[in-house]
Amino acid sequence: MRRLLVKALGLMLAASLALPAAAAPDKRQIADTMKRATRFMVEKVAVNGGYVWSYLPDMSRRWGEMEAFPTMIWVQPPGTATMGHLYLDAYHATGDPYYYEAAEKAANALIAIQHPSGGWHYFGDFGGAASRKRWYDTIGRNAWRLEEFQHDWGNATFDDAGTSESMQFLLRLYVEKHDPKYRPALDKALNFVLDSQYPIGGWPQRYPLKSDFSHHGKPDYTGFITFNDDVAGENIQFLLYAYQALGSDPRIHDALIRAMNVFLVTQQAAPQAGWGLQYTLDLKPVGARTYEPDALVTHTTASNIKQLLRFYQLTGDRKFLARVPEALAWLDSVRLPADQVKNGRAYPSFIEIGTNRPLYVHRRGSNVVNGEYYADYDPANTITHYSSFRAIDVPALRRAYDKLAAADPAEVVKGSPLRTSQPLPRYFLVEEVETSDLNTAGGKRAPEALVKSLNPAGWWPTELKATSNPYAGDGARTPAPGDFSRTKVGDKTDTSPFETDNPVIGISTGTYIENMKVLIAALRQ
Repeated sequence: MRRLLVKALGLMLAASLALPAAAAPDKRQIADTMKRATRFMVEKVAVNGGYVWSYLPDMSRRWGEMEAFPTMIWVQPPGTATMGHLYLDAYHATGDPYYYEAAEKAANALIAIQHPSGGWHYFGDFGGAASRKRWYDTIGRNAWRLEEFQHDWGNATFDDAGTSESMQFLLRLYVEKHDPKYRPALDKALNFVLDSQYPIGGWPQRYPLKSDFSHHGKPDYTGFITFNDDVAGENIQFLLYAYQALGSDPRIHDALIRAMNVFLVTQQAAPQAGWGLQYTLDLKPVGARTYEPDALVTHTTASNIKQLLRFYQLTGDRKFLARVPEALAWLDSVRLPADQVKNGRAYPSFIEIGTNRPLYVHRRGSNVVNGEYYADYDPANTITHYSSFRAIDVPALRRAYDKLAAADPAEVVKGSPLRTSQPLPRYFLVEEVETSDLNTAGGKRAPEALVKSLNPAGWWPTELKATSNPYAGDGARTPAPGDFSRTKVGDKTDTSPFETDNPVIGISTGTYIENMKVLIAALRQ
């Protein structure tokens, strides 16, 4: 979700700008634009060095994934750690210490809200415990579709890569100058990953473990072994970076091997050789939020296949390839008939365990109090905020498998960070920039357009298509008039975010990041 959001923000900006072609700016103009935009974010927008996702120009409202209080900062990307990564990228491209100092401010914000266990929550609130409780009692608990915000577990989460990205950023900042003041928070974060890992190799969604949120009769899901949102993959990536940057700690190596092996032991038996979003501790696939039924999941299976191919490249151990063909065959078996495929989405998200029948998710009601999610076999009228259908390129996965299976194992592992010492990447975000962004003269996201479109205050005007209802009291027990089965937001008491048809112009952290990536890449040309 978070990566799609950043890309969507870039597309919003592209749609909102219509500038004529102009001569390409020189590098001085690009550097000046970057500095003006960054000064605005650091000196006018940041709260104690941290950020949310978007702001009204007068700062009267602001949002992360949910509406935020003025004292809050967001950890989920594109939040505070993403900004820290961007500042380090800008520092490497320019050598300007202002960007390093901005990265330090972002790091200090993250350290200030780091959970005592070493991880992070979705957000931090500098207003203190009373402010956080007020947020959960109002905005949080009325977000109908965002069940992960309806309850305050008081611990840290691996969900949505917030903890992973924060750990990677602190590691990267520490390695930059080996400043010892960042080592305690980094060590806490590393210990958080190691301590929270189950012996079998997987991780819970939240830690320290809690079980106090039974929702609509379903058990608290946060202690389940979690693949959803790439929890295991993100933690493996951090451990690989730590293994390289902090020395070959045997604890890290052991954790990596166990983490890779959990993908093997959780794959189901043929003919349903896929994976679920989560697993009980006795390794049974299980749902989580009430719109995630107990099922095998096609997009998680595709993601896990990619991970197994990667693990083979890391280790050279063919056990990671052994059952990939079974997983591919299962995906083939659940592909919808051609006449049922819409917009290239040929795979139902959820597949019933045992029967191989698709499960489709629906909802009724109008808010978190009277609303309910349920699953059945009817593909009509499914919810829109969590797709019941997926586009998966199974032929591409099969080609990737065939190529690796036929390759010389010695060549496959030649570049493995488990075998060859490697530095951290110098740039974490800028490598994502497409060449077309830089080479299209007069293009809406070409450097010359971005130089010209930064407004006098120092920010890029962006349509804020994502918004939410202001808190209007708790929802009623009786559904409001209307059909909310396929909307992203319910009645006026639902605080879940949604896309508005009447967006206002505002300040976007995601737009700043995307535009800075283009400008940094232009400086490096």
